[in-house]
Amino acid sequence: MPRIVAIDYGLKRTGIAATDEMQMIASGLTTVESSTLLTFLKTYFSKEKVEKVLIGEPKQMNGLPSESAPIIEKFVIEFTKTFPDMELVRVDERFTSKMAFQTMIDSGLKKKQRQNKALIDEIAATIMLQDYLSRKF
Repeated sequence: MPRIVAIDYGLKRTGIAATDEMQMIASGLTTVESSTLLTFLKTYFSKEKVEKVLIGEPKQMNGLPSESAPIIEKFVIEFTKTFPDMELVRVDERFTSKMAFQTMIDSGLKKKQRQNKALIDEIAATIMLQDYLSRKF
């Protein structure tokens, strides 16, 4: 079975998570500079069979798009041009960064480790993917 990949896109960094081949478990994959994301994905897709990609859709509390929505929309357009055959699913990413930070606290990471924004992005992508998987079954 092919994997599902989740992307927590940011202006500077992007967190990436992927499922196992059975699509049961979401795991953090890496964090890359957003400027190199498409190149990273081309390499990853050439090595791994991927069925679909989830991209976070930032929303405000009232459900309207957040300030970062236009930046992510620009990436979505580039993604669909680069990977026209890849299924793309937009998912609500509200609170994933806060949940990622809380996860770091709950897991006992020291304050210095919790300041690692790249790790927060990767965990946020993992949370987004795990949430999608839990609704899928």
